[in-house]
Amino acid sequence: MPVITFVRGILIQIAVAAIFAGGAHAESADEMAIRAARDASNRAIAAHDLDGVASVWLPEYSSVTSANVQSSGRDAARARFAQNFASRPDISYVRSPAVITVNTAWGHAGENGRFTGSWTQDGEVTKIGGIYLAKWKKTDGRWMLLAEMFVQTTCSGKSYCAKAP
Repeated sequence: MPVITFVRGILIQIAVAAIFAGGAHAESADEMAIRAARDASNRAIAAHDLDGVASVWLPEYSSVTSANVQSSGRDAARARFAQNFASRPDISYVRSPAVITVNTAWGHAGENGRFTGSWTQDGEVTKIGGIYLAKWKKTDGRWMLLAEMFVQTTCSGKSYCAKAP
């Protein structure tokens, strides 16, 4: 194989890899559906709509919050959100997906990104943020959350941030 052909082939492979690494690929219908479900979840949290929040969770949904609180099952996670909404009336969480990777053959997907949260408690504003990972499962043609895990990397708010979970 002539060297020029070999080099040309390598350059083409690098160019294709750079396009995909830069996010320049077309988003699939599954990715768009997951982003739409995530947007609906964010809107439901902002509205303190428990039914809306839980509507994207499978019955066997599990989560680990940024404070290491674990919930097993949709009902337990819904109860945790209800408690947070009641005790922190202005609480807000936003999950912003960075990458969604879909395994169409198996009907599951991984989502990772950044999250933020804020609330006022005892006259003090707390703001948190970090990274998260979510696993989605396609059930009856609809993408539903099977699991989420949050890792807090930033915190401002004296009393909440002073004590590690």
